[in-house]
This record gives sequence, C-alpha cells and structure tokens, in this order.
Amino acid sequence: MSLPTSPLPVVLDGDPGLDDAVAWLLALASPDLDVRAITAVHGNVPLALTVRNAGVTLALAGADRPYHAGADRPLVRGAVTAAAVHGATGLPAQNLPDPTQPPQAEHAVAALIRHGRAQPGGLTVIATGPLTNVALAFRLAPDLPELLREVVWMGGSTALGNRTPAAEFNALADPHAARIVFDSGVPLRMVGLNVTMQCIATPERVQALRDLGTRAGAVSAELLTFYAGVYRERYGLNGGALHDPLAVAAVLWPELLEWTAMDVQVEVHEGPNFGRTTCDVYGVTGRAPNARVAVGVDDPAFFDRLLRAIATVP
Repeated sequence: MSLPTSPLPVVLDGDPGLDDAVAWLLALASPDLDVRAITAVHGNVPLALTVRNAGVTLALAGADRPYHAGADRPLVRGAVTAAAVHGATGLPAQNLPDPTQPPQAEHAVAALIRHGRAQPGGLTVIATGPLTNVALAFRLAPDLPELLREVVWMGGSTALGNRTPAAEFNALADPHAARIVFDSGVPLRMVGLNVTMQCIATPERVQALRDLGTRAGAVSAELLTFYAGVYRERYGLNGGALHDPLAVAAVLWPELLEWTAMDVQVEVHEGPNFGRTTCDVYGVTGRAPNARVAVGVDDPAFFDRLLRAIATVP
C-alpha cells in the first residue's frame, strides 16, 4: 500500500440517512480529505431518496462534487429499509436546501472502478451503508481490491445486532455483498456497533451543534434529535449513536480508535444469525485476519473534533 497523500483521496459510499449526512458533512469540511465523488446505495431509505439526499448534503455543505446513483437493491435478497429510524425521506429536518446539481449519468459502480484505477494504491472508500456498490465493483473489476488503499466500513459488530439480535443493519441489508468484500483481500477496517454505540449524541452535544449558529449545525442537531427517542426506548441510551461519523473519523484520526486484526465471517444463510458478522476476537479459529476491527474509541476527543469540523460549514 502506498503512503497516504494529503489531502487523502476518498469516495463516500452510503445510504443517507441522517447520520450519513452528518458523516458526509464532516468529510466535506475536512481539509485532510479530498472527496472525489459520492456514490449512493439503497439502505436506510430507497435509492431514489438516498440519491436526492446526497445532493442535499452536498448543497448543505456548499460543496461541488459529483454524485452517482448506485444499486437499488441487495445482490440476492429483497430490500430492507430503516425508515422507522431515519424518517420517510431519510433526512427529517427543516430548511434543507435543494440539490444544486443533478446526479451524474455514470453509475456509482462504474465511478468506483474509475476512481480506483485512476489512483492505484491511493484511494480510500468510506462506506456507511450496505456494501452492494463496493461488492459489484469488485465483481466487475477483480483488480480493484488490490488497487484501493483501503475500505473503511461502518457496519457489523463484534457483539450484538441492532436490526436483529445478531445483525447490524448495514450488514443485514446485504450480507452477500459484505461477504464478497470481506473475502476480497482488500485492506479493510470495520467500525461496528461495539464502538459506535459508545458515541452518543446526548442532549448536551446536540445543543452544542445547535449553538454553532449555522445552518449545518442546526440541521445536524435536528437530525440527531429525530432518532434520539428510538435509542432511548430501545437501548436505554441518552440520545442517538454517531455511527457513520465515526467511520469518517476513523480515516481522519485513526489514533482515536483502538484496532485489532481479526478474521470476520459474514453469515449468509437464512436463519437467526443471517447477516451476523462473526468476529474471531480471540483468534481461536487460526484463520488469518481479513480486517482490522475497531474495539475501542476515545469518544470525548471524537466529538470535540466532529464539532470543530461542523463549525466550519456555513
């Protein structure tokens, strides 16, 4: 793998979704990242909405970047959504701008392949949704896993799930795609529920975003307030979790997380463990690690840096 350049070239692949939008605001606000493109995928809400939400997020950030529509369904199973958590549109906030540009005609998968081949060893894909686009790119371009600097994915867990007792939503939404990516040999980091559920948008943190006095701060606060009730009722937490922003932070500030190399197997057989990421935490299988998995996080430092970055967005 080549040494990272500054700013680091990245493609943002995801399914916005309220925490994807906050994550992408962080990425777009960060001078250390060169966002080459955004690729939307099915997930939290249907593809037509995730594509529009990509354009809305770019407009909110005042950023001119190409964005692309990708896969509208999983590789094998029927689509699932998380509208109960993210709202019917995926971005349940007032005063959102309309997209200032249309999506590109080029399919997201073709864009991923093109950007990966254009900078061998240099491109990082930050994936915050189901891995369908990435898996399709790997199938269509078998050379791509060796060309990417790495894939950083918010998904899975070393422990319990959030959509089923065993499975995290992004893994469950397309476990076959996740298995392709984990089996591909690409340099891979996994930021799962075991760490993201430690990073909570408490009322005090939401107020800090609101107190920035900017539209981006107000929208971020509104989005994170929307699903706080679900997290209080379901998990007993004092606010919603900052899942996807932590994946971007893992690229910007990897030192804020603790990492362990381990073998991760994705369960693709129907049953109670469908979509589970089975992580060999203790190395009992003897299989070689296929990912570096986040197992700890400096949550206060993470939120402090997130807040300072969002403060720079108008």
